[in-house]
Amino acid sequence: MVRQLALEAACSVYRFPAKLTSRIAVISKKGEDSAGAMTTKTERVFAALRGDEVDRVPVSAWWHDFPREWSAADLAETTLEAYRTYDWDFIKVNPRATYYAEGFGARFSANESRQPDLIEPGISAPEHLSRIRTLDVSAGAYGEQLEALRLIASGLAGEAPFIQTVFSPLAVISRTTGSTKYVQRLIRENPNELLAALEPVTETLVAYSRACLDAGAAGIFFATVEWGSADFISLADYDRFCRGVDRRVLEAVASAQFNVLHVCRDNNHLAGMLDYPVAAFHWAAHSPGNPALTDVAGETGRAVMGGVSHETTIATGSPAGVVKEAHRAIIESGRRRFLLAPGCSIDPTTPETNLRALVQAARS
Repeated sequence: MVRQLALEAACSVYRFPAKLTSRIAVISKKGEDSAGAMTTKTERVFAALRGDEVDRVPVSAWWHDFPREWSAADLAETTLEAYRTYDWDFIKVNPRATYYAEGFGARFSANESRQPDLIEPGISAPEHLSRIRTLDVSAGAYGEQLEALRLIASGLAGEAPFIQTVFSPLAVISRTTGSTKYVQRLIRENPNELLAALEPVTETLVAYSRACLDAGAAGIFFATVEWGSADFISLADYDRFCRGVDRRVLEAVASAQFNVLHVCRDNNHLAGMLDYPVAAFHWAAHSPGNPALTDVAGETGRAVMGGVSHETTIATGSPAGVVKEAHRAIIESGRRRFLLAPGCSIDPTTPETNLRALVQAARS
């Protein structure tokens, strides 16, 4: 109760200009008149993805719970706890970022408050690339993740859709080596060996992505991680080492209704990826060198996701600032083909009042 009162007080500090307030009222009334009350969260999310009118925009956020990401039961439990605490409209599962590489020989140790530490890379020399083989995704770390998805699906019982994070093939290679710079060196010095190693990784991710759907996921959250940024890879090298294998993974699950392409980092290559077969694009629109939400929305018939800075506004800003930034994104989208979220995974220490302000912004 105290937190709720604090949130209301903080949000009341910001007052929208009369013109902006009028636009919010018009858009809200239009949505109420044409959409009515959505029966389920799943209906709301899928309507937003299609571009239909919605009663309110879907909203969600996600972060790491580092000590609870090492078993299927713990990951499912912390995921469902966050969902119930904030009443998200959908879930983006946020597993440990190392699970993709563990089956390919990399070993990591857990940490309480940060990403796992690399103990031993699975690839530390060019000749090690030939070791990479297609994995049985029902076993090991991939099998553990599938069990977590089954537990999440059981806990939700159809109440809301969820999607599983799947890193791109080249991102899996870089986690297996433990070094982005080393993969950049492989691109320069051992391109053919790297391309050959990407084949079994891609085959593994194709099988795994399909298994995610079988486990109850409504789609995959396909993340390019560093390999979607001009700071780490040229567009020409992206086309050679990423585009074909990325599309193979996404095309394998093209029947899913909620596939999302997440393009990480500053100076991203998103403008060159708008032909990817996904229902929505997600990126940090407030980061340097990245397109605005309206830029991408105007170029594609797919939905856009984001609207609030994960690095500043929601992490260290005020609840009023979260509401202001979220409302502006909602207005700019016209409430169509838009899902409200931070631009990326948020800091686990993000204030609860800011998370509740994000929900309030979507529902006010």
